[in-house]
Amino acid sequence: MTPGRRWPANLATLANGLVGVGAILYTLAGNKPWAVLLIVSGVAFDGLDGHLARRSGLGPSRFGRVADSVSDAITFGLAPAALLWVHTDDPPAWAPYLLEAHLVALAVAGLAVARLVYFTLRGYQRSDFVGVPTPTNALAVSLVVLFLDAPAFLGTRPELALSLDLLLALTMVLPLPFPKIRRGHPLRAAMAATSIALVVAVLPLQFHLARTSLPVLVGEAAAAVAAIGLASYYLVGPFTVPRSAAPAAPKDDARER
Repeated sequence: MTPGRRWPANLATLANGLVGVGAILYTLAGNKPWAVLLIVSGVAFDGLDGHLARRSGLGPSRFGRVADSVSDAITFGLAPAALLWVHTDDPPAWAPYLLEAHLVALAVAGLAVARLVYFTLRGYQRSDFVGVPTPTNALAVSLVVLFLDAPAFLGTRPELALSLDLLLALTMVLPLPFPKIRRGHPLRAAMAATSIALVVAVLPLQFHLARTSLPVLVGEAAAAVAAIGLASYYLVGPFTVPRSAAPAAPKDDARER
């Protein structure tokens, strides 16, 4: 990219927000797997806009920082909340838990927005994250949906799904350090494999194949790989952050959530 141009990063930010809107619409239409695929795409665009912002050499603009937070709020706050609010698959199983589902959905959206507000005002100055970043939480909620809601690889389990989703939402505001996954970080390969595995897990589900068919079994195995990758971030990530006081992050890292 030619130094001095912010528009490529801003376009990636806009794309992140648009795929988040698409994820919400697909959820409302009853296609949660496709919504999950769009959320994963949003994670990719979120990483791309940070990369492009750094390459511009200009540092973040006020517009870029706010626009990125708004896009993240849509894709990593409202879209995961919609996954928990809407239940067009197996409605009888979810009927007794609709109030709880709505409350957990509000918690997911509210805590994601609260985290993003903090990051926009102060958190971007750190070299690490305080609490789990919103894109990682969105991927984790998506995995819970795949295993326990739709297509329910482990069977529809509303009580377990909602408990896990609430616990995941709370990790976004825990005062624990989590790393920013940059080049050379020991968890970079695991997180890349997580995103790829999620795409592989979701794609066969679009063809409405039998649960015992090979593509669906491959998708289920890929979802398990993604779960292992995410677990490594939650469990190992805090131990990869240096224990010394976190220095201020470079100004051009402000788009990393």
